[in-house]
Amino acid sequence: MQKTISLIPSEITTGQLHAYLLGAVGPRPIAFASTIDEKGIPNLSPFSFFNVFSANPPILIFSPARRVRDNSTKHTLDNVLKTKEVVINIVNYDLVQQMSLTSTEYGEKENEFIKAGLTMLASDLVKPFRVEESPVQFECKVTKVEALGNKGGAGNLVFAEVVKMHIHESILGEGGSIDQFKIDQVARMGGNWYSRANKGMFEVPKPLSKLGIGVDNIPTEIRTIKMLTGNDLGLLGNVERMPDKDDIEEFIATNDQIRSIVKNKDTKELLRITREYLDNNKILSAWKVLLINTELNGNTRKN
Repeated sequence: MQKTISLIPSEITTGQLHAYLLGAVGPRPIAFASTIDEKGIPNLSPFSFFNVFSANPPILIFSPARRVRDNSTKHTLDNVLKTKEVVINIVNYDLVQQMSLTSTEYGEKENEFIKAGLTMLASDLVKPFRVEESPVQFECKVTKVEALGNKGGAGNLVFAEVVKMHIHESILGEGGSIDQFKIDQVARMGGNWYSRANKGMFEVPKPLSKLGIGVDNIPTEIRTIKMLTGNDLGLLGNVERMPDKDDIEEFIATNDQIRSIVKNKDTKELLRITREYLDNNKILSAWKVLLINTELNGNTRKN
């Protein structure tokens, strides 16, 4: 007989219960919920407490939970209660790192679209913006918000009726239906784990407890490098600070390969190494190489 542990929810902490629930119930689809407050300030947050629940009428439901640490509510919930509108944007693999960055709790006046390097696209029938990069965007009217409790960790079911859909033609297959390979969806699991359709599990480290610098603070000469994807920019934007001159000098001094490349001014090789560091989640090393590359390119232009 299989050994089992049996738990009564009220006898363990909310954090423990949350971990068990999310570890057991998955994979869960992920949505960007785009809202706007009464002053016109946009907000963008990801939710894996999300799904479709009806086709006629078309109803999507997501659930912004009250914060466990202090029982406060999130800007998304505050906004939908006041404006009764939301845009649900589907997250696929190309957006997963930028999605992770938007889960950072920036201040009320910060624009998560800008911090994550995503494009605000005007909606047709509602005020909140769409995420242009999202493969499917649903403009919605909020018909009901049902609070499930008043303590930290309690969810709030937001019933969102779809009034207009926008679908990238690039994800459509024969007959006009959505091709499940082309949309390349991702889903949330427990801990730091995600699932990619037909590819299996992968890990995305949780964003910093302190604020990442954001994609908007990445120097333009780095942000516009064609090799870098949205996911790459999301990773680079999730550092607390960029390496400084001392960090870079030490990196060069202790790395024979980099020292040789710098001596030969081989910027093509620097970008190849950057790709290698990013693919192996060595983000600070990638930052240092990119800054070295920027410096070399700047010197080349001056000469």
